[in-house]
Amino acid sequence: MADPMTSLAPPQKGTPLSTPANLLADVPLPAAAIFEAPLAHNLAWMQRFADDHGAKLAPHGKTTMAPALFKRQIEAGAWGITLATAVQTVAAHAHGIDRVLMVNQLVGRPNMTLIADAIERGLEYYCVVDGADNVRNLGRYFAERGLTLNVLIELGIDGGRCGCRDAEQVEALVAAIAEQPALALVGIEGYEGMIAGGDEIAAVRAYGERLVDTVRKLQASGVLQREAPIVTASGSKWFDLIAEAFDRAELREHYTPVLRPGCYVVHDHRLYAGAMDAVKSRHPGLEGELKPALEVFAHVQSLPEPGLAIVALGKRDIGHEPDLPLPLRLYSPATENATPTDISTWRTTHIMDQHVFLEVPADAEIAVGDVIAFGTSHPCLTFDKWRRLLLVDERLEVKDILETCF
Repeated sequence: MADPMTSLAPPQKGTPLSTPANLLADVPLPAAAIFEAPLAHNLAWMQRFADDHGAKLAPHGKTTMAPALFKRQIEAGAWGITLATAVQTVAAHAHGIDRVLMVNQLVGRPNMTLIADAIERGLEYYCVVDGADNVRNLGRYFAERGLTLNVLIELGIDGGRCGCRDAEQVEALVAAIAEQPALALVGIEGYEGMIAGGDEIAAVRAYGERLVDTVRKLQASGVLQREAPIVTASGSKWFDLIAEAFDRAELREHYTPVLRPGCYVVHDHRLYAGAMDAVKSRHPGLEGELKPALEVFAHVQSLPEPGLAIVALGKRDIGHEPDLPLPLRLYSPATENATPTDISTWRTTHIMDQHVFLEVPADAEIAVGDVIAFGTSHPCLTFDKWRRLLLVDERLEVKDILETCF
């Protein structure tokens, strides 16, 4: 006879024990929660921003890898979803995303097979190229499959990540692509997030102008094989400057300018909160702003000495770069209906795999079993710790469970 214990489904981290559920009463902690109201606000805000600047929005899905959030972004008006890998792309397509911009080179025959199969199933797919060897490999493979692969040339920066460094490299790559009938050159792609040091604002603006100038020159030369060629950039820090460059160039009539921020969907409490402040300072008339929507909840585990609380939360549960978890609010089960206490002046001093060290006032009213809500800095590094996140309202009632595809 089979051991009955072996047939029990293992519990999923951060998943309610029953439905309906309240995060504090019915969920084994730690748990990651997305607040419904700021999520909806952020979706609408960034889509409106892109629309107002004559650009399409293709949010970077690697932030969340949550198909339910991809669907909400598309429903809010997104042109498509940006992704980083072939596996991410196929996962998104399996959940109903029909247009993907993959902002990396497609490298390796197994990855090419994944993408070719998805294209045959109806996926509208774009990837980037920055080297002739990869262009030849892609050309051979997709010719074998009898398919056309849409490619964009990536423009890089000196000392940065991927991409062509100068106009001569772009010209050579255009010639290499022209030798591959299975490849269609449809635009230019870039990423300004690697720009650092000196006058960064001026450098980002110059990079945006370089993208515009390059796509215009290629269009004038007749090598682009799309009626409205794509020009795309923008991470989550400088999206306003890239949008300005595209808008100032009046690309909307004859090109497809695409912005690709990802973290905006849940924003954060430090890194991109600071970036949002900078955006507002550059645009005093900008209406509204992004709001943090992602928090991680955990129990106070131990109070071993005055001024120190150990929380049952660790590197396996929450991002810790570039900033350690940010304590926001304290909930006490003993006063279930009381307003939570603001603890934003408390400080995380250390994080281990399963423990956070929290510096607290010596006279703090805190007990083992209390619950602390933490904010994040750079949400991507928290999402990848979770297979399920909870969508909650302001009363912490669980409205949905969002699954990820990491």
